[in-house]
Amino acid sequence: MAAMALETPDPGQPERLPIPSRNPLPLSASQEAQVRDIFYARVRDHCAEEIKAFAACALNRTFTVSFACRPQQRLMNSCMQAHATPSEQDAAREDWFAQRQERQRERERKARRKAEQEAFLREWWGLPERDREERRREEEALARGERIGGFASRERRRVGGGGAEGGEERR
Repeated sequence: MAAMALETPDPGQPERLPIPSRNPLPLSASQEAQVRDIFYARVRDHCAEEIKAFAACALNRTFTVSFACRPQQRLMNSCMQAHATPSEQDAAREDWFAQRQERQRERERKARRKAEQEAFLREWWGLPERDREERRREEEALARGERIGGFASRERRRVGGGGAEGGEERR
């Protein structure tokens, strides 16, 4: 892990951000699902041959799969258990964090494309321009980007620094 941080970046690869800390803030449910998808893909890549062998054996079988393909299934399961480790989960999480900027650029590209298409359609059909308030809200939503760690509760009493005197509530 430390060796990975010391490597010089490859000029051909896009810029990647490292994981913020060893114990990062909790991710939202959808972000955790994205990390799991990366993790499952990594495990499937390691065991691709065993999965193919089991799938070939199970082809055109119904309830006899569990009897006829037991050796292939055991090989596949043992391979997946061997590679589904906490270190592989950590590597998948690091990949997810490293791809944050790429996902942000993709979201911005899609938002620009959507705005261009909407402007074209408004011009084509002679519809009025959107009001400024609606555009401002959309731009703020884009500027916020990806949130890691969730939002603080407005009802939670805040204690300590940050402007509140003597532990008063801030709103």
